[in-house]
Amino acid sequence: MASTKTVVLRAFKFTLAPTAAQEQQLLRWCGNARLAFNYALASKRAAHTEWRAQVDALVTSGVKEPVARKRVTGPKTPTKPAVYKAFIAERGDTREGVDGVCPWAHEINTHVFQSAFIDADRAWNNWLDSFKGTRKGRRVGYPRFKKRGRARDAFRLHHTVTKPTIRFSTHRRLRLPTFGEVRLHDSARTLVRQIDRGTALVQSVTVSRAGHRWYASVLCKVEMDLPSCPTRSQQAAGTVGIDFGVKALAALSKPLVPDRPESTLLPNPRHLAKAAHRLKRAQQTLSRRQKGSARREKARRRVARLHHEVAVRRQSALHQITKRLTTRFATIAVEDLHVSGMTRSARGTMDKPGRKVRQKAGLNRAILDASMAEARRQITYKTSWYGSRLAVLDRWWPSSKTCSACGWQNPSLTLADRVFECAQCGLTLDRDLNAARNIEQHATQVASGTGETQNARGEPVRLPRPRAEKQGSTKREDTGPPGPVPPRRSNPPTPPNPRQGQAKLF
Repeated sequence: MASTKTVVLRAFKFTLAPTAAQEQQLLRWCGNARLAFNYALASKRAAHTEWRAQVDALVTSGVKEPVARKRVTGPKTPTKPAVYKAFIAERGDTREGVDGVCPWAHEINTHVFQSAFIDADRAWNNWLDSFKGTRKGRRVGYPRFKKRGRARDAFRLHHTVTKPTIRFSTHRRLRLPTFGEVRLHDSARTLVRQIDRGTALVQSVTVSRAGHRWYASVLCKVEMDLPSCPTRSQQAAGTVGIDFGVKALAALSKPLVPDRPESTLLPNPRHLAKAAHRLKRAQQTLSRRQKGSARREKARRRVARLHHEVAVRRQSALHQITKRLTTRFATIAVEDLHVSGMTRSARGTMDKPGRKVRQKAGLNRAILDASMAEARRQITYKTSWYGSRLAVLDRWWPSSKTCSACGWQNPSLTLADRVFECAQCGLTLDRDLNAARNIEQHATQVASGTGETQNARGEPVRLPRPRAEKQGSTKREDTGPPGPVPPRRSNPPTPPNPRQGQAKLF
């Protein structure tokens, strides 16, 4: 099989086992990262507020707002070099008895502050690009300050690759510059061997806390042999269509194991549902504790630990499934699901309240627990690693309502109908398996990781696919009065006006 050597950025995540003293030091460094981010964001917001005041003054004097915006020079928001220069002038120094915003900065690695300044620039630019409509995905809100207890505890360190200070002392110890050595909970033998051979080069490390665990994500430039085509076994397996769902985590158009027909339906582990009883008890205990007390903090850590364990189990299960799929088949065909739209609340408004809100909330939890978007993300990059290809079905193609044998469409099919019955050819099949076969037949192959099914605004690009009969622009969930025809898949929503509701921001 032909392969090409390619240098890619790859992160290796390790669980840390710090001592009690090291854990306190890690928390301190995380706090300084928040301080630096808030310092940079405050300077940006101050510059933006000053520019907004000048525009408002011209508007008050009778100048139209579009003219006032052109007359006033755009906000000169300071970037990382200017912020860092101002920070050095104002930080102070405890060694010389000079007070300031961060007089203990000499005890912290400088990259903790510089990385936070870079993150603040990225957050500000993400908001500006989203405001202008040039950023993909959902709209990004106005940047907020990081608050202890709400923001994730994390910091990032860089080094000079020619004189590395981020290195592994042994297979079980990671040396962080200025900090010292931290023991690893697991072994880094594989990465250390790649570094010794010269096929991996450490770029940075991000230390973060999740639940009761500390993690180090080591970002490396890795030289990988990426297959240019599928293997013979993958070519023999061909293309598989995958329909992600709740009842079954994934329905496959072909068995995952050739001699086991039942492997076409991969069961849903339902990690959150399994931990629901323990989470309920832990959250009830947390609600009874007095705010600010030591027992409340202990109960809070208990809840965080349970949520983190659920997340780890879910992530591990998805990695196992996606690797088996990408190494088993030559082409992986998936549906371009709009998970955020599928999990939108059905509460409605005061004038038009929603129906079956409680049932829809339970469905939303089940969909989010299945992590369909995360499975799609893993498949996207793993197909390039293992020589397989990715194919995507148009988001609005009626895969569940179309017969996979003859193409007849049943527009009145509801979510309660778990078996698809074709009135034309008589096919009777599980609705998820029928959808998986349609996905395999009608998905269009794209380059892995390019996101060719979305435009610059993150909206779907329509592919030339048949649709069920003409449909109106209706909500996916049934929030109106009951009628003879069940709710159908809606048309793509009209993109919102990027300036609506933010006229006073920019």
